[in-house]
Amino acid sequence: MISPTSGARVTARTVALRDQRALLDLLPPAAPLAWVRRGEGLVAWGVAARLELPAEPERSGIQRFTAADEWLESLFSTIVVDDDVGVPGSGPVVFGSFTFDGRDAGSTLILPRVVVGRRDGQTWLTVVGDEADPLPAVPPPRPVGALRWRPGTLSEAEWCAVVSQAVDRIHTTGLAKVVLARDLVAEADHPIDVRTPLQRLAADYPDCYVYSVVGLTGATPELLLRRTGTRLESLVLAGTAPRGATADDDAVLAKTLLTSAKDVEEHAYAVESLRESLAPFCTELDVPRHPELLRLANVQHLATPVRAVLPAKTATLPVLAALHPTAAVGGTPTRVAMDVIGELEGMRRDRYAGPVGWIDARGDGEWGIALRCAQITGPRARLFAGAGIVADSDPQAELAETVAKFRAVRAALTGR
Repeated sequence: MISPTSGARVTARTVALRDQRALLDLLPPAAPLAWVRRGEGLVAWGVAARLELPAEPERSGIQRFTAADEWLESLFSTIVVDDDVGVPGSGPVVFGSFTFDGRDAGSTLILPRVVVGRRDGQTWLTVVGDEADPLPAVPPPRPVGALRWRPGTLSEAEWCAVVSQAVDRIHTTGLAKVVLARDLVAEADHPIDVRTPLQRLAADYPDCYVYSVVGLTGATPELLLRRTGTRLESLVLAGTAPRGATADDDAVLAKTLLTSAKDVEEHAYAVESLRESLAPFCTELDVPRHPELLRLANVQHLATPVRAVLPAKTATLPVLAALHPTAAVGGTPTRVAMDVIGELEGMRRDRYAGPVGWIDARGDGEWGIALRCAQITGPRARLFAGAGIVADSDPQAELAETVAKFRAVRAALTGR
């Protein structure tokens, strides 16, 4: 394994690849890494270098991003890059996943030994160091089998009571919005093959970013940051409605969402949070005045695409640190909302709702928010879902929103 402090040099070789198999079909069962959307992206396996970050005393947890940035700079400086492709995601790539709360240990970065990437129909292979057979034959994904379900940290009734407490806080304090999450646990008879829910999520939610990093597996619609050179993109999602059973029902639900004072208010907080966080880094910042609609298979969201330009040589992870947590997963004001989450939610989110994605040696990369996900560890899957709480939130409606959000990963695990 590479040690950034050893001074030893290793080569990362990238070559074009004619293999046109689906990226997820290439993954071996052991500790797969993935970031795929519409059949393109990156899959990887093996560990050439790894960083696991400890808990910090503060919820903001800026130190974990600073330590990760320093480790990346040192790591990439030890690698000799031989890259015949030269696109974002070629050359050495590090996958990462950060905890939501700085007080939780578990933020992890991995430099895989083998990466297969695809962009605009072009496929490539990157191998770090020596790999005798970088594309071995792999067994098909194993069915998950029967699952035993049980409530997570709080029952549905207990969680609704917490939502009511949060609404009271909003009416009596300076809190404007807080995002409250809940968990759900499934147990299988044998270790869960992560590739099985990965492939189902990719098939059911092609417009989402399907990811897996150290067992955290999901399909997020929320792009926190895409970096290409000096260009930066982000997609703000906040405000959710279910999909309708018919086209007419769907249209009514969409119109209701677009005109909902509660959802529009929730969305505005998230957009303003992003604007304030990005502005100090950018030479240009384009934020549309009104949201659009993003329709997924199970829900529809209010969405605002944001574009920006960064000064040359701006590091990526400090920008990522400034963006997290957005109002879409924390609340407004951020510090007050984080305190309320820590007090009321009753559970540790670990890496749920934290940044997840990848970065290459140029600083290019894609990072989403770890939503619609489960932490899969052996035979156990811990699912997460959350809802934005504002002044006129109804606990039962917010509970229904979390049930709808659970549906994606539940179906990926059960196959129905």
